[in-house]
Amino acid sequence: MVYTQRFTEFTKEHADAFAAVVCGVLLFLGWFCLHLGFVGWALLLLPTAYVVGGYESAREGLTTLIKEKELDVDLLMIVAALGAAGLGLWRREYHLIIDGATLILIFAISGALEGYAMQRTERSIRSLMSLTQDSARVLRQGREVMVPVSELKIGDQIVVKPGELIPTDGIIVSGYTSVNQAAITGESLPIEKTVGEEVFAGTLNGYGALEIKVHQPPESSLIQRVIRLVEQARDSAPPSQQFIERFERGYARFIVLAGLLLAIFPPFILGWSWETTIYRALTFLVVASPCALMASIMPTLLSGIANGARQGILFKNGAQLEMIGKVGAIAFDKTGTLTTGQVHVFKVVPGNGYLETDVLRIAASVESYSEHPIGNAIVQAANGLEYMNAVEVRAIPGEGIIGNVPSDSSLQIIVGNGNFVQQYVTNLPTDLHEQAVFLEQQGKTVVWVAHGLVVVGLIALGDLVRAEAAAAIAHLRKLGVKEIVMLTGDNERTAHSVAQVVGVDRVYAQLLPEDKLDMIRRLQQEHQTVAMVGDGINDAPALAQASVGIAMGKAGSDVALETADIVLMADRLEKIAVAIALGKRAQVTVKQNIAIALSFLILLLIGNFLGSINLPIGVVGHEGSTVLVTLSGLRLLKN
Repeated sequence: MVYTQRFTEFTKEHADAFAAVVCGVLLFLGWFCLHLGFVGWALLLLPTAYVVGGYESAREGLTTLIKEKELDVDLLMIVAALGAAGLGLWRREYHLIIDGATLILIFAISGALEGYAMQRTERSIRSLMSLTQDSARVLRQGREVMVPVSELKIGDQIVVKPGELIPTDGIIVSGYTSVNQAAITGESLPIEKTVGEEVFAGTLNGYGALEIKVHQPPESSLIQRVIRLVEQARDSAPPSQQFIERFERGYARFIVLAGLLLAIFPPFILGWSWETTIYRALTFLVVASPCALMASIMPTLLSGIANGARQGILFKNGAQLEMIGKVGAIAFDKTGTLTTGQVHVFKVVPGNGYLETDVLRIAASVESYSEHPIGNAIVQAANGLEYMNAVEVRAIPGEGIIGNVPSDSSLQIIVGNGNFVQQYVTNLPTDLHEQAVFLEQQGKTVVWVAHGLVVVGLIALGDLVRAEAAAAIAHLRKLGVKEIVMLTGDNERTAHSVAQVVGVDRVYAQLLPEDKLDMIRRLQQEHQTVAMVGDGINDAPALAQASVGIAMGKAGSDVALETADIVLMADRLEKIAVAIALGKRAQVTVKQNIAIALSFLILLLIGNFLGSINLPIGVVGHEGSTVLVTLSGLRLLKN
């Protein structure tokens, strides 16, 4: 059963790629047999390559023709390939069959890449769904009953134990805890939550048990809205994509109509024989097929993708490589993107007569019993120092922690916010108070440390700004990015302190996922092509809506990695500038290739109409232009 499931998944995700590979192998074997003189084997292998590689394009082309009454490039490709094969059999010029099979192979590869991109999108939605709970612990007549989340009703009271995911949005009616909601709101530290405050589905409960009252249907929860926003943003094609689709269909209609006219009217108007007319009409279909035009783009983009991969930049599809070169504005998430996303001790300010090491040793004596991220950061900063193990340690949620010195129970160690410490120490030193205010204005969390009745110092903690962030943003400006903004769910004070360090143009704080999405839409109205750089679940809708979504590879959540178009594998922000420069090179190369392909196409069409070229010359010109633009595209393999 397991093997059957795995095979089903394989056929769904890799069928197009498998067909392209088989088509290529059959094409090579057919060419090899023809080269050795085994014509019978070649005529068996090459038609099989047509069927394997062209089945999906033929099916899509016929479906479009029947259901939408439209012609597209897929059907034109099949007609051109079959025309080449028919000419090859008719005139015993079997190399023309190889030309048709090559054309089919190119489109099979393109179809495989499109299928891969679609599977990535589906996996991103599945990753979001994995964050939602299937069931909830509901209080019914004083007993806890497990109920599917989909059956929850407004007014139900659910119980969430420490360390569990919160199953749906609700209001706390009993309990006190810290909730890690960085994945939803982007806040860098867990948030203390108590009675009357709202909690969100998909966030992680900390140390306290909660009773939560459901105040809206589960399908209206924040995480469910995130899922819908990602789906909507992904399903709405950008204007450029719509233009490309219209161009392809218009081109196909023009070529088919021109081919029919060329096959019917020349005997009556120009006095051509029917054999000459059919011959030139089929030659027209071969030379007018968009093989060189398609090769103008994909080899270039694939080369750029390979170049980016060598430098730690993963492009998920070729269109985004070209798109990133057009970026006019970039939006950055804060936590985990411009910052490391981890709490660190930023500064230790000792009181009179104490050293920094004294402050850390005393604080670590009680914080070593804490599971709070602030306590863990203090203990980590005190690593290597010898500190006491306090006794009778008690944590007061949202305020601090207190314990006794083993040798003297009358000496207490108090670590917490200013109001908490002031309950045990009469006066807070004026100089330390001024330092605390200054550090808090910089967006830092300040912890006071007291030993007995004496304040020994302060510890300032915060999320560290990435060392390369400011330089990376400055480089982006030099590349022509017009505006750089920061979008974060964190508070205004912390957001502006980080913005001042890295040098962004505008800051938008306290944003929920839908707010970030709205900001991306506003930026797109101003700048058209907008990139979004993020790492969390809360960034997923904005990443999907952005013209180019960029995720941090190491720090990024699975949802962000799956939703984004580009992944920075080593979380190096300076690689964004490399990606933009690579995108600009790709744009220039694609334009050059298209100019070359169109020039050959026009010359071949004029030559065919004037009778100056025969089919072999037309094929050589057509395939030669394809090879030329392909080699041109390979230039992007160089850094």
